[in-house]
Amino acid sequence: MKSINLKPIVADKNLIAYCGLYCGACRAYLKGSCVGCRENKKATWCKIRTCCEENGFASCADCKSVELMECPKYNTFISRLIGVLLNSDRSACIKMIREKGYDEFAVAMTEYKRQSIRRK
Repeated sequence: MKSINLKPIVADKNLIAYCGLYCGACRAYLKGSCVGCRENKKATWCKIRTCCEENGFASCADCKSVELMECPKYNTFISRLIGVLLNSDRSACIKMIREKGYDEFAVAMTEYKRQSIRRK
């Protein structure tokens, strides 16, 4: 049986994706098969990433122009479906970033060993 060497999960605010997920706890990132949202130059398909980069935002938590759940780039049918299937609540992640800051969010996700807050 082939063993998989995973990187350790560490608290690093640079591993927070634009949409609020924590890449630092993602299995693909930990296996070394993904560089994370910020470094993935091939992710031009992601409208959230493009919007945040164009506006100079570290994530959607920095956007004050539109309510998160009303944003057509953030709140799509596919993102809602994936959230249900993966038990992921990205909007709760964005809320936590707004309330506690990027560093504290990274620490919390490291402690939870999760890339997202679970849906309630």
